[in-house]
Amino acid sequence: MRTSNSMSKADPDLSRRERQIMDVLFTRGRATGQEIQEGLPDKPNYSSVRTILRVLERKGYVRHIEEGLRYVYEPTVAREAASRSALQRIIRTFFDGSAKEAAAALLDPSVFHLSDEELSELGRIVDRAKNSKAQDSKAKTERR
Repeated sequence: MRTSNSMSKADPDLSRRERQIMDVLFTRGRATGQEIQEGLPDKPNYSSVRTILRVLERKGYVRHIEEGLRYVYEPTVAREAASRSALQRIIRTFFDGSAKEAAAALLDPSVFHLSDEELSELGRIVDRAKNSKAQDSKAKTERR
């Protein structure tokens, strides 16, 4: 069994089809090109899937393992890391880099309908972020 070692610095910008392929791999854990093709919307041809998989390998998002005559692909980055990268790109692109503006858009009741429970949980998350920031500031001040 041989694995590829083409781990370059991960590119935060993935195309729509690259994100779809990563979604299939995150869901399945590992998959052949054909299995990935079958998991994609509007079924692209196999050659296109293989080409995109090579691009994802070059970007450092996936690797392949040779099992007999077939390649089995698996993600090399955690779903959380890929999610953070995608979110940063969305915030840069649509909100001029402002996390506050992105959060405000998510809280807009004309766009999203959050339950009272969800809003309370978001409030707790904001409180934890404030406390963490206060603790970090205090620690930096004490080191000076």
